[in-house]
Amino acid sequence: MNLFILRTDIKSLTKLNSIKALFNNHSKIIEWSIDLEDIDKVLKVRSEASFNESDLKNLLDLKGFYCEALPD
Repeated sequence: MNLFILRTDIKSLTKLNSIKALFNNHSKIIEWSIDLEDIDKVLKVRSEASFNESDLKNLLDLKGFYCEALPD
């Protein structure tokens, strides 16, 4: 299992809803959340091991959103 924690530019419920179906219906995404209250609009995604950060970034890019890994 993987856990990704990323900074995003998803700043509203409208934008969050535009990825909701994509993430909820993705066979390799187990659980996800976005903290719209956080300054970095942190996205947390728990996925199957075969799903990597590049796959996640590509999904967000398809919807027109930016994301980057937060430093440890």
